[in-house]
Amino acid sequence: MSEKRIILEMGTGNDLYGQDYTKAARRAVQDALHHSSITLFSKLGVDHSEMRVEVIIGVQQPDAVDCELVAQDLPRGRARVRAVKGGLDVEDAAEGSRHVVATAAVEAWLPDQAGKYKIRTPE
Repeated sequence: MSEKRIILEMGTGNDLYGQDYTKAARRAVQDALHHSSITLFSKLGVDHSEMRVEVIIGVQQPDAVDCELVAQDLPRGRARVRAVKGGLDVEDAAEGSRHVVATAAVEAWLPDQAGKYKIRTPE
């Protein structure tokens, strides 16, 4: 069965002092999730377990992101998280540290619902 993307949200998160890429990634995902309020599931009677969630995290050091931990933050669906080169590191030469900025794209997919529902028009 084919799938359709029903949600695409973007978010940004940072860790200003800990230089923790996973913390920044988790904050980026939470930022993206806070932009959404999807009533589709309850209105159409679709079970959340039918939803596949794909998350792409952009950071300067992708291998430093614990993708399994980030996936645990997703409240619904079957999640897969992957980290890629992106985001931003802002160096603070005076302090000898870096500020980590992560970006996240959160996509949700459902099996194609074509033909399952009939839209009623007012008479």
